[in-house]
Amino acid sequence: MDKVKKKLAFGCMRLPMKNGKVDEPQFCRMIDRFIGEGFNYFDTAHGYLGGQSETAIRSCLTSRYPREAYLLTNKLTDSYFDKEEDIRPFFENQLGWCGVEYFDFYLMHAQNAGNYQKFRRCCAYETAFELKREGKIRHVGISFHDTAEVLEQILHDYPEIEVVQIRSNYLDYDDAAVQSRKVYEVCRKHHKPVLVMEPVKGGNLVRLPDAAKHVLEAAGGGSPASYAIRFAAGFEGMLCILSGMSDLSQLEDNISYMKEFKPLSEEEHAAVRRVVEILHSKKLIECTACRYCTAGCPMQISIPDLFSCMNTKELTHDWNPGYYYNEVYTRQGGKASDCIGCGQCEEICPQHLPIRKLLGDVAAAFEH
Repeated sequence: MDKVKKKLAFGCMRLPMKNGKVDEPQFCRMIDRFIGEGFNYFDTAHGYLGGQSETAIRSCLTSRYPREAYLLTNKLTDSYFDKEEDIRPFFENQLGWCGVEYFDFYLMHAQNAGNYQKFRRCCAYETAFELKREGKIRHVGISFHDTAEVLEQILHDYPEIEVVQIRSNYLDYDDAAVQSRKVYEVCRKHHKPVLVMEPVKGGNLVRLPDAAKHVLEAAGGGSPASYAIRFAAGFEGMLCILSGMSDLSQLEDNISYMKEFKPLSEEEHAAVRRVVEILHSKKLIECTACRYCTAGCPMQISIPDLFSCMNTKELTHDWNPGYYYNEVYTRQGGKASDCIGCGQCEEICPQHLPIRKLLGDVAAAFEH
């Protein structure tokens, strides 16, 4: 764990894209800048960008830098195995896709009360621990999307787990459904280093309403992302904060306040609490755009994009959200009203959103 140089990690779920492909020249420039400033942690999974995240890492990172220059995390997702015998071949493919001989961290992905039983039944944890003994994994961990009670059970069952990746941001921290605070406290109780995902809540804590922006500006300036990432990084035991950086400007912003990290001051914490009050008053859809919901949608509804249109409509009240809803996001896929209510999306949603009801609200807002 001591090889993690700084608290900012490069999350490779939202890479720069061009014509549906990863913009590798820009990704190379971002990696060069990131490593050049002393950062070294990269995070991916096979489902990110339809497999492109892993192969872009091979092209832009692992083939261009010596192995000791970076740390690489990958994950085992439940949709890629049905039995124990499937896991090793998939893992070996991941090594090949990423162009490495081992992963520094390998996480049981998106653990919750439902899929945890499949991981246990298929001996996924036991397989990962065996791969660690073989030197193909340095540290075994989990990424987690459920209640503190479920995390307590997993860490009780598998005390060998070395690290836990959790959702944590200032909007969710005291949320009764997400339980960020309680989940973090379970990690501390079990002495597990913590990795943080969604510190800016899929961009929702960057695209703030004007009233919230003014609060942060009055607190001393800095980008909205800086408050969110520094909030998450300020707790004890935080190993790294993942930021899904999509272009060089986002990277430069992140580097500017994480190269020499300082926790939020009392005044800045007070400003963040005021922003939370403002956001709660807006009743926004708290979607992080992880896109887990879209893969199995029989109507091919681009759910996160439609929710983004709804949130933008609530915040701006201008014509743009309607244009993007009708001319961009529903031209190739389904409209919100096309939902057949099968519920697959709600079963997999890490935020436990009532997606079917929300799609009804979106349809009412944009289709009538």
